[in-house]
Amino acid sequence: MDINDIIKTLAKRHGGIISTKVAGENGISRMQLTNLCKNKVIDRIARGQYVLADDMQDELLSLSIRSGNLIFSHETALFLHGISDRVPSVYSITYPTGKVPSSVLNEECKVFYVKPELFNMGKTELITPMGNRISGYDLERTICDVVRSRSRVGTETFYTALKMYASRKDKDLNRLYAYAKRLHVEKIISEYMEVLL
Repeated sequence: MDINDIIKTLAKRHGGIISTKVAGENGISRMQLTNLCKNKVIDRIARGQYVLADDMQDELLSLSIRSGNLIFSHETALFLHGISDRVPSVYSITYPTGKVPSSVLNEECKVFYVKPELFNMGKTELITPMGNRISGYDLERTICDVVRSRSRVGTETFYTALKMYASRKDKDLNRLYAYAKRLHVEKIISEYMEVLL
């Protein structure tokens, strides 16, 4: 198998993104990656990340690979749950307080912070539009986050999310209220749900 075939296999196996680490583990050196870029076989999309030149980049997967400490949240999670038809212009991520995202993530994303003991509450796998699995919050945690951060996400997003959530058949009100209590938004959630349900 020649280097081009190896690169194509690695891209297919890893959601379209070839990391320097994965390439190295499969016998492809950094110099070979540089040459593949020069020959327009692959494109560098971020530090240590490449895609095949004729492939579209999965930005969400690319961002998630850059840090093990991020969870997609707020507007991004709403979009991935189908509660927003707008593709976010800036992706929203949540980080545990005390951890610092890279300067690149800080520039490219809207970063929210939460206490470490609340960070994994509601964490699940979400599917990107390109079919890759990434870490995000479940529907109920996302609704609570939007309510908590309503001044940062905007009134229209806030109201639309609550209305669409209330109309969904797969909503779990018990989970919603349990999260709301831990995140101190129980009163606001209750008031809106009473009106919408």
